[in-house]
Amino acid sequence: MKRCGQIAKGSKTALVTGASTGIGRCYTERLASLGYNLIIVSRGGEQLEQLAAELEQKEGIKVRALVKDLATESAAKELYEWTKSEGYTIDVLINNAGMFSFCDVLNTPDERFVRAITLHDITNTLLCKYFAADMAARGGGYILNMSSYSIWMPWPGLALYSASKAYLKSFSVAFSKEVREKKVYVTTVCPAGIATDLYGLSKKWQKIGLKICALSTPKFCARRGLNSLWKRRRCVVPDWWMRLLIPLLQFLPMFMLKWLRSFTYKWQK
Repeated sequence: MKRCGQIAKGSKTALVTGASTGIGRCYTERLASLGYNLIIVSRGGEQLEQLAAELEQKEGIKVRALVKDLATESAAKELYEWTKSEGYTIDVLINNAGMFSFCDVLNTPDERFVRAITLHDITNTLLCKYFAADMAARGGGYILNMSSYSIWMPWPGLALYSASKAYLKSFSVAFSKEVREKKVYVTTVCPAGIATDLYGLSKKWQKIGLKICALSTPKFCARRGLNSLWKRRRCVVPDWWMRLLIPLLQFLPMFMLKWLRSFTYKWQK
């Protein structure tokens, strides 16, 4: 039985950023299993090359690894021009690269503001523009942007992270409406907590989070994200039970936020 999104092996190419670990690795593995050739981009060179070799051997597709820091002003244009110079046609773009920040604004280093906003907003916006233009000219394509459930949680310590992810969700939903008539389909994924190393949680706490359903696995998130992309949905929260909590998050009283801040302040960094 043909799976959702499955293609003739090696007939199309997907580009995944932040591909070496976590959700990005799961997107990469799932796209490979669906038959896509891959361009995988990350800062982690050794892990990236190892993943490329594993997928080529296991799935019989072509994988090109590119080590690149995407948190720079010129990164999007450089990546796009590199794919053009190498002769690649990108049919699916997964903008997954991200960085987590849990720290009060007054204690956050200036460099972290610049890198987070550049990575989440400037780089992703420009990659959408460049690759969507090519997709539209060819007759269509797919783009997935990774936002965050924290856009409904602008709480103390999350100001930078939630705001930069909120921009990405707002941009992506509006952009999807602009390019849909050109058969370019844009999906924004807003996952809640995921059992990865992004948040700095130990393996012990990741396991506890999974058991109490406070966290989901990266495989689950990647599967739901891609299925939503193939179904051409504009925005999705992978965990259905987390969708139910969104209205409550908007109206948390200030005394609860103050307690939450005092409880979690020791983990800020």
